[in-house]
Amino acid sequence: MRYQRGCLGRVFIAKIGHGEDVLQEIKAMALKERIRSGCLLVLGALKQGSLVAGPEEAVIPPKPKWLHFGDARELLAAGTLFWNEKEPVIHLHASIGKGEKAVTGCLRKKSETYLIIEVILLEILGVNARRMLDPRYGVEVLKLLSNEE
Repeated sequence: MRYQRGCLGRVFIAKIGHGEDVLQEIKAMALKERIRSGCLLVLGALKQGSLVAGPEEAVIPPKPKWLHFGDARELLAAGTLFWNEKEPVIHLHASIGKGEKAVTGCLRKKSETYLIIEVILLEILGVNARRMLDPRYGVEVLKLLSNEE
């Protein structure tokens, strides 16, 4: 295990409105506010979206098992925000459900808000972390860099 110690910076509270794309709105806020690292808490509902609900099989590199929905579901999610070489990358794991059925996965692609989504973004200062492509896994993963990198 590798780790770094940081501290909390600014705290952002955001309200994402009906029809807006959750991931794009959070990314836009990170760009505007120059947030380099952060922790996300998200709750509300999605009208439609896509998530990766695990790999098809437990092999490396993984082939994602996609789930698409368009029937308005409740959402509770937690995640991180770190930049790659050019932009903020959001890694948001969500549980979404309707009635007695729920599924958990990594929210990706377009994610349209139903009514309202509330976001709390806690900025993390003093860490040198970035999302970088790991050729073994075929995805951008968190990389903790030394202060010289």
